[in-house]
Amino acid sequence: MSLNTMVAVLAASLLSACAAPQLRGTGDLGVVIERAKGRVEIVETSGRSVLGKVDGLGDLSHASLNYSRDGRYAYVFGRDGGLTKVDLLEQRIVKRVMQSGNSIGGAISQDGKLVAVANYTPGGVKVFDSNTLEQVADIPALDETGKSSKVVGLVDAPGNRFVWSLFDAGEIWVANLKNPASPVLEKFRNIGKEPYDAMITADGRYYLAGLFGEDGLALLDLWDMPSGVKRILNGYGKGEQKLPVYKMPHLEGWAATGNELLVPAVGRHEVLVVDQNHWQEVGRIAVHGQPVFVVARPDNRQVWVNFAFPHNDTVQVIDVPSRKIVHTFKPGKGVLHIEFTPRGEQAWLSVRDENRVEVYDSESFEKLGDLQADSPSGIFFTHRAHRTGL
Repeated sequence: MSLNTMVAVLAASLLSACAAPQLRGTGDLGVVIERAKGRVEIVETSGRSVLGKVDGLGDLSHASLNYSRDGRYAYVFGRDGGLTKVDLLEQRIVKRVMQSGNSIGGAISQDGKLVAVANYTPGGVKVFDSNTLEQVADIPALDETGKSSKVVGLVDAPGNRFVWSLFDAGEIWVANLKNPASPVLEKFRNIGKEPYDAMITADGRYYLAGLFGEDGLALLDLWDMPSGVKRILNGYGKGEQKLPVYKMPHLEGWAATGNELLVPAVGRHEVLVVDQNHWQEVGRIAVHGQPVFVVARPDNRQVWVNFAFPHNDTVQVIDVPSRKIVHTFKPGKGVLHIEFTPRGEQAWLSVRDENRVEVYDSESFEKLGDLQADSPSGIFFTHRAHRTGL
């Protein structure tokens, strides 16, 4: 090979190396909501580091998000009605639409092609193409008298369906969106007063709505919808003395541990144990304060609990087999959210008032490190892309 040829080959190799993008997967990525700044942090769990930040997402005071099925894009639902598609790899906003005046979360369809948003103002559900964010359906939440209702508890369900509750009307709706241009709705009326939130079990079978206006829950079996909605756990919030409710528990933070469901008692310093076979209470666990999130480690052996003000500086860990509290610690003021890494070896906690995210070993409870974040709230890792209801 001549000298000129060798130089040309070397130059081409250097140019190719310089032009090659840095490739990475998305399996260990996640997003931390910086609620006060209207932005998100993009983090990676392998090295516990912040990769970058994306600004311009509006009011994130009650923000949640879903992921595309490849884990590359996050769909962020802002309280101001904004729906924002964020590219985690390029760390930028792909598109943002103001789809309502006030929204309260959303869901992505089973096939990953549709994103649905639950709205407070003007109510109803809007559905968007996940690729373009073009609107493909608008479903007003009107009761039998034609009055609009706030929509809460919106989740995805198998069969490209979405399920949600109407807070004002006391109803549960199931929408089949196999053809988004013609949604097929099934409506269940008189399910109870003021459903404030809801969850769906990981297998996509049971939809449960918590009732603020009554002491109980509404249960819909999506395998047996002709049987209608059943009332379960009547009186589950009762105790020796009724306590004020400082913050409504989030049903998305209920812990399903095999055949049992661990549920935060509304207005009580207790976590309830519910038998999922018969939907009956089978135990109560006394805890430090009024629980907000009750989060199961992926192996279901542990459940981590955080609390409403004034006890929101504390986290407790419950051992599921014994139903005993095995660890109590105080990460700092304003612990808002708990998220486990995909296989559960780490727990990440947002400590809002201390402006940081703390990371713990979930076996030894040793603190592994922390990341700076401005008023962090929700933490969402990309493994959620492959789980129903998340």
